[in-house]
Amino acid sequence: MPTEKPSIHAVIMAGGRGTRFWPRSRTRTPKQLLNIVGDTTMLEQTVARLRPLLPADHIWTVTNAEQAQEVKKQLPAAAKKRVLSEPVGRNTAAAIALAAIHVRHAEKGRDALLAVLPADHYIADTRNYRKIVSAALEMARAPQRMVVLGIPPTRPDTGFGYIERMGDALQSKGLAVFAVRRFTEKPRAAVAQEYLDSGKYQWNAGMFFWRVSTFLDNLRQYLPKTLEALEILSQHIGKRSYAAKLNNIYRQLENISVDYAILEPATRDATSPSVFVIPAVIGWSDIGSWAAVYELLAKSAGENVIAGATSRSAGHTIDAQGNFLWSPTKFIAAIGVRDLVVVETPGALLICPRDRAQDVGKIVKWLEENKRKDLL
Repeated sequence: MPTEKPSIHAVIMAGGRGTRFWPRSRTRTPKQLLNIVGDTTMLEQTVARLRPLLPADHIWTVTNAEQAQEVKKQLPAAAKKRVLSEPVGRNTAAAIALAAIHVRHAEKGRDALLAVLPADHYIADTRNYRKIVSAALEMARAPQRMVVLGIPPTRPDTGFGYIERMGDALQSKGLAVFAVRRFTEKPRAAVAQEYLDSGKYQWNAGMFFWRVSTFLDNLRQYLPKTLEALEILSQHIGKRSYAAKLNNIYRQLENISVDYAILEPATRDATSPSVFVIPAVIGWSDIGSWAAVYELLAKSAGENVIAGATSRSAGHTIDAQGNFLWSPTKFIAAIGVRDLVVVETPGALLICPRDRAQDVGKIVKWLEENKRKDLL
C-alpha cells in the first residue's frame, strides 16, 4: 500500500430529474432537492453524512444549469464554490470525469481520492456508513484499484444492477472486501432469484471510490475521446474562456454511465482484480418511487402514512389501509380506500394505486409531449 495519504474529496451526483416523484419533483426542484424523507432534503442529508469525514470545500456537486441555483442554496458556504454545472446531461461517466479534472486542478496536480455518491439515496445507519466509506477510501489508496459499495439484496428485485463477488474476503479497516467478478444489469425475475439464493451478489448502489489518477487512467483506456476533450477543457479552468469551452466541449462527450463505460470492461479485461466490492448493511434505499417512501415511513403493515403537514392533525382515516397521503396544507380525510398514493401540490394532484407508483414518470412524459411546461 502507498505510504502517502492523498487528500480526500467527495463528488455528489445531483443532476437527476426524479420524474417518479411528480408532482412534487419539478425541473428546478427535483427529488434530491426535496425533503422526501425527513425534514431536510436528500442533498442536505447526503452532505451531512459526509461532513465528519472531510471539509466542506472538498465536497463537489455536479448538477445542471436549471438546478444549480437551488443546489447552491442547500450547500455549506465552502461547498457552494464547488458546484459544477453541466450544460447538457451526458450521464455519469462524463459527470465524474468533469469533477475529476476540477479536483486535480484544485490539488495543483497532486493525486487525490474520490468518493462518488448519489445525492438522492436514503441511508438509515450513518455511523456504519461512514465506517464503510473510510474502509473503501483506504482500499482505494492503492493505484488502479476501484471500489464499489454493494447492498446485500433482500428480495429478487429486477430494477437494480447486481455485482457478483468472487474469492475469499480481503480486509480493510476490519471490513470484508471482495474482488468483483462481473456487473450485471436488471435481470429477469427468475435470474434475480438465483442471484439472491446464491449469496454472491450485491445490489449496485452507485457509490464508487478511487484515485483521480486511477479514474483518468481507466478513462484513457475505455473512453479516450472523452478524456482528450476534457483535458482541453482543463486548460481553461479558472479562466474567462471556461464557460464557452465547457458548453462546446461537453456536448460532444459520449452519453454513457460509468458502469458501462469503465467498471464492466475493467472486470472483463483485468489480468488481476482491479474492482472490489464492500458489502454495506447501512439501511439503504434508493427511494425510487412514492411506494418506496411509504415502505420507509410505515411502521407496520397496512398503516396509513399521512405526511407533508407539520401538524399532527393533518388527517384522519376510517376503514382505510396502506395509503400514502401527502399534502403540505390540507387536512386529509380518507374513507374505505386501500393502498393508494395521493400527493397534492398547489398546481396538481396525483392519485394512483401504490403498486403503480413506478408509472408516475409516464405522466411526466405525457406532460412533456403536450408541452405542459407549467406542470414540469
